[in-house]
Amino acid sequence: MLLFKKCSTMDDIKKIHPLIIKSGADKKTLFVIGKIIVFCAVSDYGDMDYAVPVFENIENPDGFLWNTMIRGFGKSSQFTKAFDYYKRMRENSFSPDNFTFSFLLKDIKTASRLFEELPQPELVAWNTIIDCHVYGGKCKAALDLFLRMLRSGIEPDEATLLGTLSACSALGALDFGRWLHSCVTDTSLGNLTSVSNALVDMYAKCGAVEEAYKAFDKMKRKNIVSWNTMILGLATHGHANKALTLFSKMLRGNLERPDDVTFLGVLCACSHGGMVDEGRKYFGIMYKDYLIKPTIKHYGCMVDILGRAGLVEEAYLLIRSMPIECNAIVWRTLLGACWVHGNMELGERGKWNEVTSVRKSMQDHCVRKPEPVIASLAFLPARG
Repeated sequence: MLLFKKCSTMDDIKKIHPLIIKSGADKKTLFVIGKIIVFCAVSDYGDMDYAVPVFENIENPDGFLWNTMIRGFGKSSQFTKAFDYYKRMRENSFSPDNFTFSFLLKDIKTASRLFEELPQPELVAWNTIIDCHVYGGKCKAALDLFLRMLRSGIEPDEATLLGTLSACSALGALDFGRWLHSCVTDTSLGNLTSVSNALVDMYAKCGAVEEAYKAFDKMKRKNIVSWNTMILGLATHGHANKALTLFSKMLRGNLERPDDVTFLGVLCACSHGGMVDEGRKYFGIMYKDYLIKPTIKHYGCMVDILGRAGLVEEAYLLIRSMPIECNAIVWRTLLGACWVHGNMELGERGKWNEVTSVRKSMQDHCVRKPEPVIASLAFLPARG
């Protein structure tokens, strides 16, 4: 760590980076390799082009490192890449926080200013500005931009529809989504698997589960995203048995090999359906049959399944046996179950573990109080 304190240029970073790799410290903890990314992103002498391969070689970057990449690109000439990393952050199941939003908010203003200076924006520019607003939480403005684009005579493409449908999903704009669906039906765009997946996701997130299933059933070509989206859509709206039946259909027909997201949907179904034995079974076969290592999200689902059933001791033992560090969200899930089921002694243990987990995370990342962010940014587009 003393070496980092003496770094003032990228040349210094490039000299110590090989030493870190040689020592193996880059594989042992994110903190050490994260220092390089922080320098590249925050320092006036940093270089985001150098940060990219460093970041991409990290097997499981945490939320702090995702934020750092977003921050670095936000203050660079490649500011639109901040939104690319935000999108990937969401796709990797990391929830954005106030730091994320404060970085993105500045980028939306820059992007909008540059866009308005274009005399005749082409499709790529429209897609970029729409995506900037969607992934920055300004989804109503994104829909307005889409309509403005159509009025200007520009025809949408696949990227336009994906961004606009994502905005509909975040806003619950079901009627707008239905209108979009009617526009692309029987067109080449409507036959694209990615667009069909976005339609299924939009209907599910707007609560129109039957319409989601109809769109899913009519798809000519499905991929694992199609199955995952429908399974999760059924699960989150309380159709646990249908979600598991769909999962079984996928397996029986060898239609797709399940991935980590598939099992999140399956475990979510078990949680909503109170299916403890099924939850244990599916959690077990993840690695046994498919070599998928459970993430903190999968463990969180299992803690929720056990907690809802009153099996708080088993949930606590599961947390203690985790090969990865538990976070405050999982401890909070256990704590809530303890209160509901009257196990106050275990609840107190969970409470202190939650406090310790939050404090450790803040110390690891040198967290300071973030700038206030407008409340509307809580309503963000989910993974599309």
